[in-house]
Amino acid sequence: MTGADLALLLTVLTGLALRALGLALGGAVRPDHPLIAWAAAVSVATLAAFVALAVAAPTGLLATIPLPARLAGLAAGAITFAATRGAILPALLAGLAGLGFARLITG
Repeated sequence: MTGADLALLLTVLTGLALRALGLALGGAVRPDHPLIAWAAAVSVATLAAFVALAVAAPTGLLATIPLPARLAGLAAGAITFAATRGAILPALLAGLAGLGFARLITG
């Protein structure tokens, strides 16, 4: 397992652990409790760090995609994230769609 694979695995496991903690505490803690807000913020920050790393220093097949296409995907995801007031799934899907569209245009 390479360092990048290990970093991805640890990122995924950390995000899942925080989500599981949020679910476990969900019955006992109000949704607007600071602990729940912290867990959600850390999860989003971890995902943002991984995305930034993938755009700035890609490895593997992602390294074959031109920087303008990666930046277009990042922009599409960021705009969607802001427009949907922090909804992660639509932002990820829009980012992938933007990346794919830009990749088609750039050849």
